[in-house]
Amino acid sequence: MTPYRVLIADDHPLARKAIRSLLDEDALFETIGEASRGEEAVALCGNLQPDLVLMDINMPDISGLEATRRIKQLHPHIRIVMLTVSDHVADLFTAIQFGAQGYLLKNMDPDDWMHYLRALLDDNSAVSRQMADKLFQHFRGGGTGASPSEPDSSVLTPRERELIACVAAGDTNRQIAERLVIAENTVKNHIKNILDKLNLENRVQLTAYAVRQGLTHIGQKRGEK
Repeated sequence: MTPYRVLIADDHPLARKAIRSLLDEDALFETIGEASRGEEAVALCGNLQPDLVLMDINMPDISGLEATRRIKQLHPHIRIVMLTVSDHVADLFTAIQFGAQGYLLKNMDPDDWMHYLRALLDDNSAVSRQMADKLFQHFRGGGTGASPSEPDSSVLTPRERELIACVAAGDTNRQIAERLVIAENTVKNHIKNILDKLNLENRVQLTAYAVRQGLTHIGQKRGEK
């Protein structure tokens, strides 16, 4: 498998060194550059065209969140995972809104850190239960609601609503296929169509959409095609 070409964006040299050393031990990743400032990260994405950016949330000149927003506007194909010392739900929500795949806590055990990074990059992996729970907590507590430009759930078919509920529950494609008694390839096609229809990029954003639109407790009917 072709490795992910990674740009590390963090203002602390020791943090960048530690992250690079972790990535160097995994054949799935190839570090191609480093940035110490937000603006530099944006510029290097244009020059290097990485597959993945590991972005510190607190960066000089512009924040990691703002850098993420600019990168996704200019290079929507680049995946971004936020790096942070605090899993503050408002930052998580903003990062997902700006197009990030998710976030990694800097104080995680190195093995867990790499396992979680792989999971965030695997479109068929279960959505992090911790991340989903934080999104539920955020919206139950009166957090930011749907964007005015966000498609209403009325554009979705009953089957699409069921699949979204399964994704929000953290189910993998295989688990969704078993739950709804359909082929796994059918699940993949449905999810791709749903993301295209809603103008979303990944399962984490779809989970956030499900919470905002109240689609997390749809009853699944076994055997429906």
